[in-house]
Formats: sequence, structure tokens, C-alpha cells
Amino acid sequence: MTFPPPHIHPPTISHTHTIIFLHGRGSNGPEFASDLFSSKSSTHKNLAQTFPSHKWVFPTSRDRWSTTFQEEQCAWFDAHSLDDTTQGSESQVEGLRESVFYILDLLEKEAEVLDGRFENILLGGISQGMGIALWTLFGAAATGRITGRLGGVLGLCGWLHFAEELEQGSLGLDDGGHTLCEIFHEKMSVPGLKHWKSSWIPMLKKGVLMTPVFLGHGTDDVWISIRLGMEAHQIMKHFVDRAEWYEFSGAEGDGHWIKEPEGFDQIVRFLRSSSSNSSEVVVDDNI
Repeated sequence: MTFPPPHIHPPTISHTHTIIFLHGRGSNGPEFASDLFSSKSSTHKNLAQTFPSHKWVFPTSRDRWSTTFQEEQCAWFDAHSLDDTTQGSESQVEGLRESVFYILDLLEKEAEVLDGRFENILLGGISQGMGIALWTLFGAAATGRITGRLGGVLGLCGWLHFAEELEQGSLGLDDGGHTLCEIFHEKMSVPGLKHWKSSWIPMLKKGVLMTPVFLGHGTDDVWISIRLGMEAHQIMKHFVDRAEWYEFSGAEGDGHWIKEPEGFDQIVRFLRSSSSNSSEVVVDDNI
């Protein structure tokens, strides 16, 4: 379960926050960083220039066999179909589990650098990376590894695995049915995980599940239907305190990217509003 070293874009001034951003299938950390920072908001600055006190961490997934393309690809998990994401869902579990626990490790390492301030760490992902980012948030709750909230979770042009089971279990946070954490253990349980206790729910709803979530998707995305993004948003609203939704059209990459500059303006707004200890955040919004 070896992952390549993450690509790091360091802060240009005193380090206050870290953003871990996950690429999509067929990309990698350095390539995704280059693509992301080549796009700008309406301030004519990219995200790194806008948030100079932020450290940007771009992990790279493992190479794994693609059932669809019949070749090794850099991917967080093996996706059988982008039209029907439930197809072969059980065979995706190994990749999901490996990737989620790897990102949890990265979150803990960054928290050590930031004196334990998980609230100063944000997690994002695009396409496949969005699914891993959302399930890492669930994993943080289900394993008890992170009790306080993160600064925010950002998901773009992607989908949420096991959406049907999560939708059916959404009421379980309050009425004793299948809870988010029970579903996580059912789908991705590994030896040594801390046993889930329903008594944790009140604590999690005031802690890690207070993490704000922002999901964005192109209406004309030809690779991942916006229907899947909207479905993910509806489900996340059940489990987190704040889940925002933003849709756009006319982005590059057949709609499977963020619209420039409007989409990046929304990302800047979310990152600014979600980052904790706002007095520490340095935002260069010189227009």
C-alpha cells in the first residue's frame, strides 16, 4: 500500500493553514497542481497567490488496474462505469479503503505541523478525488481519529460512493437506524478499527461533522453527470452542519473542470469563510 510522495506547494509567508487537494483518475499530484494553479479567479490571481499563508498538499494515488480501460492507471480506486457508479461498487472498496486511510494519515501529519489544529486543515478533491475526500470525512468520524472539525471539505465534479445506502441510513443519526458510522464500518471495516459506539453521535455532530462542505459541478459535464453531484449534495446535507452547492456551465475539459473565473471566485469565498481563526488567514484579494 505504497503511495508516491505528495507534491507540496509551500506557503510564501508564515504557514497558517494546509489544504490537501486530491486529483482525478489518470492525473497525479504535480499535474493537478499545475492545472489548478493555471486557473485564476476574477482577481487575476490563482488560489496559491490568493492564500499565501496556506500550504498546498497534492497527494498522488497508487497505480492500479482499470477494469474499464484494461490498463494500469493512476487512480484512487477502480471505477467500472462513469454512467452507473454503482456498477462494481463492491470491487472498489479495496481502493477506497486504502486511499481513505492514507489521506487520514496525511491529515494527522499536517495537524502535527499545525499544533493539532485540525480546524486549520481543509480537504478537497475533484472527480474521483471528491469521493475520497467525502469518505475521508466519514472515516474521520467513524474511526474517532479526528474529533474536532476540519476547516472545510471541497468536492468538485464527482460523486459519492454507496449513495443509496447513505440515503436510506440518513435518519439513523437521530433515530437509531443505520448511521453514517455504521455504514462506514460495514463497507470499509478493517481489523483494528475502534468499535463504533452510538453514544459518539452527539459529540461528532458538534465536532468533525460540523465541518462545512462545498460541492460544485458543471451542468454540461460530459464525464460525470451533474445528477450525481446533486445526489451527493442532498446526502451530505443530512450528515454535516453546512453543505453548499454551486453549479456552472462552460468550463474547460468538456465541462469536467471548474469554470474560470466564476467557479474559482466561489472556491475563494468558501475557503475564506470556512478557514478558522480568520485573524490568522492572510488573503490577497487585491483587485
